Amino acid sequence: MTTARTTETDESPQSVAPTPASRRGGWAPLRPLVLRLHFYAGVLVAPFLLVAATTGFLYAASFQAEKILYSHEMTVPVGDEKLPISEQVDAARAAHPEGTVSAVRPSPEGDATTRVMLSGVPGIGGTHTLAVFVDPYTAKVRGALEQYGSTGALPLRTWIDEFHANLRLGDNGRLYSELAASWLWVIAAGGLVLWFGRRRAQRKIRGTSGRRRTLGLHGSVGAWVAVGFVFLSATGLTWSTYAGANIDELRTSLRQATPSVSAAAGGEHEGHGSGSDSAEGGASGSAAGDVGLDKVLAAARAEGLGDPVEIVPPADASSAYVVSQVQRSFPTKQDTVAVDPATGEVTDTVRFADYPVLAKLTRWGIDAHTGVLFGIVNQLVLMAVALSLILLILWGYRMWWQRGRASAFGRPLPRGAWQQVPAHVLVPLMAGVAVLGYFVPLLGISLAAFVAVDVILGEIAYRRGKRTYGPAKEAAK
Repeated sequence: MTTARTTETDESPQSVAPTPASRRGGWAPLRPLVLRLHFYAGVLVAPFLLVAATTGFLYAASFQAEKILYSHEMTVPVGDEKLPISEQVDAARAAHPEGTVSAVRPSPEGDATTRVMLSGVPGIGGTHTLAVFVDPYTAKVRGALEQYGSTGALPLRTWIDEFHANLRLGDNGRLYSELAASWLWVIAAGGLVLWFGRRRAQRKIRGTSGRRRTLGLHGSVGAWVAVGFVFLSATGLTWSTYAGANIDELRTSLRQATPSVSAAAGGEHEGHGSGSDSAEGGASGSAAGDVGLDKVLAAARAEGLGDPVEIVPPADASSAYVVSQVQRSFPTKQDTVAVDPATGEVTDTVRFADYPVLAKLTRWGIDAHTGVLFGIVNQLVLMAVALSLILLILWGYRMWWQRGRASAFGRPLPRGAWQQVPAHVLVPLMAGVAVLGYFVPLLGISLAAFVAVDVILGEIAYRRGKRTYGPAKEAAK
């Protein structure tokens, strides 16, 4: 009888029965547990991460593609003097009388068009607007495109953004991206711990081949970009469905919510929400007794609000204009003022400099995540991180393939690692996981599912006499 030769690697759980857990270092009993978690999470969550990484790569590239594809609408030849913003809005309304004016973004640069956003336009979704592009020098309309979000995403970037966020399946589809973000930092941190836990000689890539080389590439690249993965995971969770709601609640309880101006004519600003995050319909500023867009913009300029800005008309007769800076690139410009439509006076002001610390960090984190904080450099870094994640996933699956024996595909790691963790380590660890699972629900639910399935399969294997790992079998060897 011949026995297939097995190769001992640093990923193979070592025999643990002969040495009591209490005599071994703190890392030794945890390593098999971390390795098994990293393996299962990688195999089962990787498809979601692969979709998120691929669409994230495309989204980062879409900023520059958008400038090329929609250059006619977005840019104009530089003229001598820009026309009043009210004339530009009138020209947009003459070309597109449908819907209502929900916001106006005056031309921020010499060669940029003015955007007049219309809501309630037939065929345009409720969260989208129709952006009418106007030449600020001639008031000639250069085109109209569907627009989405506070960064002014046009059709190409909008399609990629929605596929990245929810697979274009609506709110239910957002669960995929939250699941991916919930696990990305766990997988990255686990891989980093495993990589630095290896002996230095085992980390080298040069001169290796087969599975050892794949492992070296997987570990080396993962170690270099792990911080980027943790950052993307943390910032992605801030606007997710469930974890994001918990984060918002925590920030509110700590008085760290994003402040916003009062849209009522003459009120104190509120400690929640963001005046520049959304803008829903209102009048166009031509009603009797309304000072008009030009005086409103002049009042905002007097308060120091430089370009780029967005003007949101009053929602009703008792509301004020809201003028917000919308520069997300660094240095961030996010000051906001409310202007009384009857008098043209500023009634409330919120300065970005006065934001609470967590509100500033959240703003910067989201903007870096979406590639706007540092412009093209930010986008190139995101593309590199996304490409690294794609490669890591492919190498991970290749390692799983290479673990197989003969006809067996993807031989799993042995069970029972958690049994070797000392109680004084396991109990606090489980408590920490429970708290984390509460704040990041999709992580907690999926982890509980992994554990339940693993325990059930282990029990079935044990009852059949095929248990592959644990004190009983190790002692019998």
